[in-house]
Amino acid sequence: MFTGIVEEVGTIRNIKRGQHSAILTIHAKTVLEETRIGDSIAVNGICLTVTRLFPDGFSADVMHETLNRSSLAGLAAGSVVNLERAMPANGRFGGHIVAGHVDGVGHIANIRRDDTAVWYTVHAGPEILRYVVEKGSITIDGISLTVAAVDGEGFSVSTIPHTVAQTNLNQRGRGDPVNLERSMRPDALLDGHIVQGHVDQTARCTAIDEADGSWYFAFEYDPSQGNVTVEKGSVAVNGVSLTVVDSREGAFRVAIIPYTYEHTNFHTFKVGSIVNIEFDIIGKYLSRMMQFS
Repeated sequence: MFTGIVEEVGTIRNIKRGQHSAILTIHAKTVLEETRIGDSIAVNGICLTVTRLFPDGFSADVMHETLNRSSLAGLAAGSVVNLERAMPANGRFGGHIVAGHVDGVGHIANIRRDDTAVWYTVHAGPEILRYVVEKGSITIDGISLTVAAVDGEGFSVSTIPHTVAQTNLNQRGRGDPVNLERSMRPDALLDGHIVQGHVDQTARCTAIDEADGSWYFAFEYDPSQGNVTVEKGSVAVNGVSLTVVDSREGAFRVAIIPYTYEHTNFHTFKVGSIVNIEFDIIGKYLSRMMQFS
C-alpha cells in the first residue's frame, strides 16, 4: 500500500517489450534505499515488483493486464515517472490510502495558473467519474490529490508549487494520458495488501493460461462462508498477495508476473490444485460494518 506522496522522479532508462508485456529499467536513487528484490514500488501510481536492483536503478516486469489498464504502454526511454516505495507499517501517513491498482486512464484537458497554484482538469470515463466526489481524494500518476471540482466530463485539482516541482506534473501538457486510481470507499473499492496469515478457506485451481510470459490463474471456492472478492481488490493465495482481475460469486482470477511465478510455488500449481485463501482484511471489516449500517 502507498500514500500518494511521491518520493522522487525517476527516468525510464530502457524498455524491453514483449508481445503483450514489458520489462522497465528505471534510473532512481531515493527509492533504492532499503529496497530489496521482491519489494513493491509505485511507478506513476502503478504497483510494480522490483525484479532486479542496480546501484542507480531497478527493473520491474509489466504484464498484459497492467499495460491494458494504464498509460505505461506509452512510456519510452527518457520518460519521467513518479516513484514511491510501499508504506512501512511504522511510517507516517501523509496522503491517502493508495493501492497502486490503476482504475483507468484519463487525459489532461486543461492547465491554468491561479497565483502560485496550478489547476489541472482531467477528463475521464463514467466508470471512474461515478466514484469521484468534490473534496474527495484521487491519485493522478501516483500523486495523492484532492478533487476541487467535478462535472460530467471530468474533474479538477489544484496543486501547490512543491507538488508540481517534485513530480512529473511539470512535464504534463494538454492531451497527455495519466493513470487514475479513485479513492477507496466502502461501496466502491475494497482492496489493499494487508495480509494477516489467517487462512479463511481453501480454493481449487480451475484454469491456468499463459500470456506472453505472464500467467492467469483461475480459482473456485465455496461462497457459502460469506467471503467475497472484488475486481482490483486483493487476495492472498498461499500467502502471496495478489490483485483480482476478474471476480464473480465463488470464483476469481489473478494475473501473475514472471518474478512471482518463479519465486513462489505458483509454478507448481496444476488444474485441480488446492490452495489456501485469505480474503482482503479491509474488505472483510467494511463488509461487516455495512451489515450493521
